[in-house]
Amino acid sequence: MLRKSSRYANYFGHFAVDRTVTWLVAGLALCACAVQAEDESSVQQNPPNIVLILSDDHAWNDYGFMGHDVVSTPSLDQLASEGVTFKRGYVPTSLCRPSLATIATGLYAHQHGITGNDPSRKLPGGKKGAEYQKQRAEIIAKIDEVKTLPQLLKKQGYQTLQTGKWWEGSFSRGGFDEGMTQGFPSPTGRHGDKGLEIGRKGINEITDFIDRTVAENKPFFVWYAPFMPHTPHNPPERLLNKYRDASRPESIAKYYAMIEWFDETNGQIFDYLEKNGLKDNTLIVYVSDNGWVTNPSLAERFLPRSKQSPNESGVRTPIMYSLPSKFEPQMRTELTSSIDIVPTILAAAGAPVPTDLPGENLYQNLEEKSPIERNVIFGEGFAHDMDDLNDPESTLLYRWVIENDWKLIVSYDGKNVSYQKYHKDFLVAPRLFNLDNDEHEQHNLAADHPDIVKRLSDKLMDWYPVKSRKILQN
Repeated sequence: MLRKSSRYANYFGHFAVDRTVTWLVAGLALCACAVQAEDESSVQQNPPNIVLILSDDHAWNDYGFMGHDVVSTPSLDQLASEGVTFKRGYVPTSLCRPSLATIATGLYAHQHGITGNDPSRKLPGGKKGAEYQKQRAEIIAKIDEVKTLPQLLKKQGYQTLQTGKWWEGSFSRGGFDEGMTQGFPSPTGRHGDKGLEIGRKGINEITDFIDRTVAENKPFFVWYAPFMPHTPHNPPERLLNKYRDASRPESIAKYYAMIEWFDETNGQIFDYLEKNGLKDNTLIVYVSDNGWVTNPSLAERFLPRSKQSPNESGVRTPIMYSLPSKFEPQMRTELTSSIDIVPTILAAAGAPVPTDLPGENLYQNLEEKSPIERNVIFGEGFAHDMDDLNDPESTLLYRWVIENDWKLIVSYDGKNVSYQKYHKDFLVAPRLFNLDNDEHEQHNLAADHPDIVKRLSDKLMDWYPVKSRKILQN
């Protein structure tokens, strides 16, 4: 036994203490690593399921929770009350195909290159000509050049399903494991074919897929983009009768009924998740592809300043994120954009977020209820028909920027061979609006605030410089 008086006592005493501390530290480190590994394993074993819901041609204020006093949307109202709801959400492009491509990739239209719905109808032979079909295939091929959300989620072990609207060929072209859309060159493969039956003919494809995936103990991702409330506006009579009124045009009554029909389908999905014990660990994301204002005198037609427009009725949409196990209910007024959806979903899934995505990863903001450190968002608008498939500027008609409450819309001289009547009165000099007191954009303040016009124009150029198109000045 060593004595304290021994000349070796201090040495061995310190050695014993040091060795004990070393073992203690090492043990704690191993425990910490084990706990961390256990936590990471737990996260990997139990990542959230994901349901992405996209309504089609749906005005930003046509919801109960957005203050509409006629339209009934109880299911979406409940989602809004339970999740994180951004009332000032936006899509950068107010045309369905480029908007959906942005939601699928997290890229702006000028980045993924899908700026319009179709090739130019002015090509030799028109829509049935060989060149038109060739260019349609070339547009679809652009999806092969970028990473899609399903592809990125599959690396985390997700099983993925496409239903509803999908323009980019077969579901497999977008990286989905399963899907309903067969796509071009199928005779009906323009934007969804069989996929467009979802919602209107039930949601069995979704519930069957989820049942199989859960049985395999895998997380799932569902793309639910029903052709609703999009035309044809043919709602069930039981719903249409609720909105028929002597003072209301039939075209508007049908559109309102379509919204409620769409809302019912969401309720079916929500009830299914609840009944099967999946709701708490399912991230539900909601967004509309673009706006819509029904023409009161023409059935199934829209008014200018809505679809295809950079105005609020074209690009604004509520955006919602619901994950009960992680997010407390929040109603938020900050600006957000559909370009934020991909990075936020990836973060929720524990997947790496590509550094080249322009959107914000909002996951921590949603979980911690912290403010978003951004007060500027951007958008762009192109003609319905694409012209030079490799030059997005060839059909550029608009760009817009919102900074806090100020919104600037700049128009360009891009080529436009279709839907001219919806644009002819708005391809004008820059327009400036204060959305705080003019959310319907009735008062152009550009002449009163040239300094703001200049500052926001500079921000647009900093976002990305337009090289060949000219800004319209009158």
